[in-house]
Amino acid sequence: MTKYTKSLKKHVLACMFASAFISTAVANDERESFVALHTNNPITIDGKADETVWAQATWYPMDHDMIGNVPTPDDFSGRFKLAWDKGQLYLLAEIVDDVLFDQYPNPLNLYWDDDCLEIFIDEDKSGGNHQFNFNAFAYHIALDNQAVDIGEQTATNSEPFILLNDHIESRWTRDANDHTKIIWEVAIKIFDDGFKVDKPDSQPVELKANKEMGFMLAYCDNDGSKQREHFMGSTTIQAVNGDKNLGYIDASVFSTLTLKGN
Repeated sequence: MTKYTKSLKKHVLACMFASAFISTAVANDERESFVALHTNNPITIDGKADETVWAQATWYPMDHDMIGNVPTPDDFSGRFKLAWDKGQLYLLAEIVDDVLFDQYPNPLNLYWDDDCLEIFIDEDKSGGNHQFNFNAFAYHIALDNQAVDIGEQTATNSEPFILLNDHIESRWTRDANDHTKIIWEVAIKIFDDGFKVDKPDSQPVELKANKEMGFMLAYCDNDGSKQREHFMGSTTIQAVNGDKNLGYIDASVFSTLTLKGN
């Protein structure tokens, strides 16, 4: 058994273990909620964040720990804004990270142990398990802007990690005055639970005002270790057997995102 296979087996077993207890984690009456502002003009994904809607949108913090202790602000801190038009959801994240670390050139190899932005989307806010299906999505966006999620499990597919780069447009730049700060812009096409990798006619959902979706944002922080040292997110999650890393298994722990405007 290779080192990679052992790590993968450990990761999948952890998913299965947490799934068995996930029902105790969803009762959270104080979970955060977010609003995305409508924009009449498409946002250019260039890491500059100079569109009018970004000046109007609300900052939300990423201050909830899911793995590791809460880092010091200079080690990691993050906040974000949201916007939308009928074709896409837009995310602006401001990340302070003193070390950007990407140890695996293969985007499908142990991607959760590299620095990455993780965007959780449940199009119809139905909640429930999405570990090996597309009831919801957990896009891990690497520093090279590639997007990975877990695909459908089959008898012949023991490593169901897939690239979904056609769902995501991503770009980040360093702040000119603070080189530990990066400005990360993302455009996300929203797909419903009918999405299939092998269905070329899968189309994103057209977004409308007042639509509610399940949403959560997180960041994997690694300063040079074999495994990520911190996993910080936007949403309070109740631990199951001491484990808060449940979002990539069950969409019921997501917050509510409401699309506001035209």
